[in-house]
Amino acid sequence: MRIGILGTGVMAAALAEAWTRHGHHVLVGGRSQDRARAIAERLGGAVEAATPAQVAGAGDVVVVAVAWEGIDQVLALAGADQGSLAGKTVIDCTNAVDYASGLLELSTGSAVEHIAERAVGSHVVKALHLFAGASWLAPTPTGQPKRTVAMCGDDDAALGVAAGLIRDLGGVPAVIGGLEHARQLEDVAGFVMRLVAAGHDPATAVPVVDRARE
Repeated sequence: MRIGILGTGVMAAALAEAWTRHGHHVLVGGRSQDRARAIAERLGGAVEAATPAQVAGAGDVVVVAVAWEGIDQVLALAGADQGSLAGKTVIDCTNAVDYASGLLELSTGSAVEHIAERAVGSHVVKALHLFAGASWLAPTPTGQPKRTVAMCGDDDAALGVAAGLIRDLGGVPAVIGGLEHARQLEDVAGFVMRLVAAGHDPATAVPVVDRARE
């Protein structure tokens, strides 16, 4: 599969590296062409530096991995409002966050719905916004369960594409419903950030369910 990634930060680079290990070809492009070229040069032939418009046009699936303050700019550069992503699966792994005050209040209700409004005609899935990108480069430790990746979306085919890419990363996809549930997923990211900032391990704040005793 040809995966287009809009973004050139840590998350974008880590996902590009992880997916190329599974035979995918990745195009990376964002607001900085220099950073896109640096990622491509470091990771080798399976990763190609591209402009945002080329990412939108050439990717079978497009992943949005951009810091929130740059989201509208990079979508505009990709031509999303002109239909460049129409019919494509778009995976949103962003967090609409101000690190001083937490999650931002958006008129659309959620970050992914904001993106869906601007990516005209695309099939947007919310996923991969909770785990740090670099975490997908290390195998799951022996004896520990695979990471569950909660996701939501309105198109079954797009959810299937996203689920396959999540499995390639070593995660377990878990669909919780349509995009109307997206804010719930995004609020979890804010919850995790608050706990980390307060010096706590978020894993200890979620109850362990013994499925064998249910």
